Amino acid sequence: MASNISLKTLATLFLALALFVQGTLGAITCEHLDRDKCAFAVSSSGKRCVLEKHVKRSGEEAYTCRASEIEADKLKDWIETDQCVKACGLDRTTLGISSDSLLESRFTEKLCSPPCYGSCPNVIDLYFNLAAGEGVFLPKLCESQEQNPRRAMSEMRSSGYVAPGPVKPVEFMMVAPAQAPY
Repeated sequence: MASNISLKTLATLFLALALFVQGTLGAITCEHLDRDKCAFAVSSSGKRCVLEKHVKRSGEEAYTCRASEIEADKLKDWIETDQCVKACGLDRTTLGISSDSLLESRFTEKLCSPPCYGSCPNVIDLYFNLAAGEGVFLPKLCESQEQNPRRAMSEMRSSGYVAPGPVKPVEFMMVAPAQAPY
């Protein structure tokens, strides 16, 4: 009888432990990711992970992964595959998140290629939002990249793919600049 109770207790304890481990293994926390998995990852809260470099007082470089303020659309617990990183022309040692790479025709060519654009939704979501922040519609950029890469870059630089501005004129109020505290 005593061994029967201990088997039930052990079974219950094992089940509880299994559920706890299952629940924690799937959770990605940016601050716990290694340098080689940080860039292009999305935490369990939906925040994009970014790799940052810090120089210590000794002059030694240290890298940390942290959650950015940028949220991924409909993605959580995601570490981008090596295949997507390669197909999209990305680098795992990328520091921060920037739209600057959209101005490079070689990068945009890889980003818009079928192996990247058609197979890597995390990367496309990231660059779609970065492009939108610059007033560029990524599908239109990719379409023109396919037709004439040089023209696509020149039009993007000259804001050729910018969304239309407001219909009504914007009114500005003059406000005195804030002074820094002494």
